[in-house]
Amino acid sequence: MEDRIRIRSEEILSDDWALLKKTVFDYQRRDGGWETQIRQTYDRGDGAVILPFDPERGTVLLVQQFRFPAYVTGHKEPLIEACAGLLDADDPETCIRKEAEEELGYRLRGVKHLFTPYMSPGSLTERLSFFVADYTPADRISEGGGAADEGEDIEVLEMTLDDAVAAITDGRIIDAKTIILLQHLKLTRG
Repeated sequence: MEDRIRIRSEEILSDDWALLKKTVFDYQRRDGGWETQIRQTYDRGDGAVILPFDPERGTVLLVQQFRFPAYVTGHKEPLIEACAGLLDADDPETCIRKEAEEELGYRLRGVKHLFTPYMSPGSLTERLSFFVADYTPADRISEGGGAADEGEDIEVLEMTLDDAVAAITDGRIIDAKTIILLQHLKLTRG
């Protein structure tokens, strides 16, 4: 694709919580014609997400937390999600192990990487590394709840895999990364 893209200009629109750029470029279409396009990209960094599963009890660990973008678009309740976080300077597995300890209060074993897709490639640069891991109640090391100094106020939820999948159907779980992980787990282990 490099010979089909010619960057004309880039402008930083915001560099606060994340980097928002406006780019003007020429794009060569499949038919050989050229057109000028304008796109905005939002870069907040890559992340990692994990769904811990207790195969003995058939349970998963999730978090529930307030998400302002969901709130301003009409979802007035906290979201139920899989544990996730930004990579910052860590590799994906190191990041997700730290997040599991901080948010869930569990030290996970047998962390397994699944895939690393783009989450919304029309405007976000973010790629999210998806993981699963087994856990037992003996793996709990704290109450979890997140880092208050980062504005986190997280409730840890434990529910059966079947109840979590039902929560997708009835609309209680509407977070895409969580839906992907729950469906993957249901297809492979449930």
